[in-house]
Amino acid sequence: MEKRWNILPYDAARAKHLQDVLNIHPTLCILLEQRGIHTYEDAHHFFRPSLQDLHSPWLMKDMDKAVQRIETAIREKEKILVFGDYDVDGTTAVASMFSFLSKLTSPDTIDFYIPNRYKEGYGISLAGIEYANDNGYTLIISLDCGIKSVELIGYAKSLGIDFVVCDHHLPDDVLPNAVAILNPKQSDCNYPFKDLCGCGVGFKLMSALAEIFDLGDDSFLEYIDLNAVAIAADIVSMTGENRIIAYHGLQKINQSPSIGIAAIIKQAGIKNELSITNVVFMIAPRVNAAGRMDDAKKAVKLFIEKNPTNADALALELNINNTERKEADSTITEEALEMIQNDHTALIRKSSVVYADHWHKGVVGIVASRLIEHHYRPTVVLTRNGDMVTGSARSVPGFNLYEAIHACREHLVAYGGHFAAAGLSMLPENVEHFSKHFDEVVSSTIEPHLLIPEIIIDAVTSPDNINKKMYDILRQMEPFGPGNMRPAFLIKNVYATHATLLKEKHLRMNIASGDGFVSAIGFNMPEKLSLVQNGNKFDLVFQLDVNEWNGNTSLQLKIIDLRKSEA
Repeated sequence: MEKRWNILPYDAARAKHLQDVLNIHPTLCILLEQRGIHTYEDAHHFFRPSLQDLHSPWLMKDMDKAVQRIETAIREKEKILVFGDYDVDGTTAVASMFSFLSKLTSPDTIDFYIPNRYKEGYGISLAGIEYANDNGYTLIISLDCGIKSVELIGYAKSLGIDFVVCDHHLPDDVLPNAVAILNPKQSDCNYPFKDLCGCGVGFKLMSALAEIFDLGDDSFLEYIDLNAVAIAADIVSMTGENRIIAYHGLQKINQSPSIGIAAIIKQAGIKNELSITNVVFMIAPRVNAAGRMDDAKKAVKLFIEKNPTNADALALELNINNTERKEADSTITEEALEMIQNDHTALIRKSSVVYADHWHKGVVGIVASRLIEHHYRPTVVLTRNGDMVTGSARSVPGFNLYEAIHACREHLVAYGGHFAAAGLSMLPENVEHFSKHFDEVVSSTIEPHLLIPEIIIDAVTSPDNINKKMYDILRQMEPFGPGNMRPAFLIKNVYATHATLLKEKHLRMNIASGDGFVSAIGFNMPEKLSLVQNGNKFDLVFQLDVNEWNGNTSLQLKIIDLRKSEA
């Protein structure tokens, strides 16, 4: 699949100023300038994230109301229900808040609730409110959900149940009738950092409560590793407070993880120090698998567990769920790809809509993302759920998926989501109508270049700059994520030696570098072998990495793409 290469611009004067004050390589100064780092002080805060730089929680709108209502509930021994979504952000937020509040109240006055993904759906549920009412709960603290639940929170109010909403999703014009709404994305909220995840909003609430109850910072900082997992999994901006929390949370994961995270690490067989990338691909899927394949309450139970033996048993269950998830994901992806490849109409469309009634509804979102890797277009994957057809949709960068689905609402029973991802449901007889209409909307609105994958390149460099010193400084730029992505470099007019294929699909070769030669690997790139043989010159986009083998560590280029050099 041909890709667009996009080299990011930068301010040369600012990059030169950084070089003068920091005395580091010009290429690194380009990377910093692109990330909004313009002064020595900016660089200091970036390379040395400090918990002292976290904002006061009292800057967040309604924080005083939230703390006052929770303080009253604890003093009056009211029953408090901690309610959250079934994904990583929701379950880590619930586990953190439940554990924190358990220090302030008795076990019989606090519990948690995670809605069933398939019976109740996303967000505040009627079943959850009925559970609270039937069991005498008078305060619900919602995490990672609630900002759009106007009717249900109003219904809870009529039952005498108050809500404190902790959310990070974009609010609508009408807000729920909650005692307090903590969400920095509210237009009239002056909190300086707008990109907290749901767990992060809960983290700020815990820090305010710790101050009121004079508990000390350790009372909420002990959950910073769970917050780091939420930040990584929810793919929120890795800047500002998120960078600080993720940096210190990652340190805790590697040095003294909570019992639950330690159990997951053990089950995953992780031996080396974890990066945020490891968290995204090794820890987060196991947490998410509980809700996808079974019951997300297991994830919360794992994170609040204090007995390592019990935690190991729960982590094993999550591991089994994740294995089931991977098997379902792989099987469905293969079936869906075959459907597309055997259908000429599907191949020429600007969108992909696939449906089979036997597919597992817990993995259709993952499958949609997998399909985009092969057929780069807005994609919807549907399956049968009782009398309805339900599914998930994923977009390509730059295309507003939600608006396209909204334009097809006449065929839908329900839908919701945002720019890049959405969920939807319809009657079985409307699948074909929706598929056709959706493609018409996409075809008429998507810009042609958005159907070609884009590779973002941070800087053009030379082989002489590829060395261990460069890699060590890049490591200090971690944790990587949106707003601070792992840098990608371009080198031009290079040639390879010892080019070969590993397992008939992975390209392996050596590239001339400042230290002589450095190895390079391109996963699933067998078609590129002919481009790098016989001394051919080519341009290479890569990330700097290391290869660990038999206890030895060596520098390695992770190939993103390559093409023949222009004459």
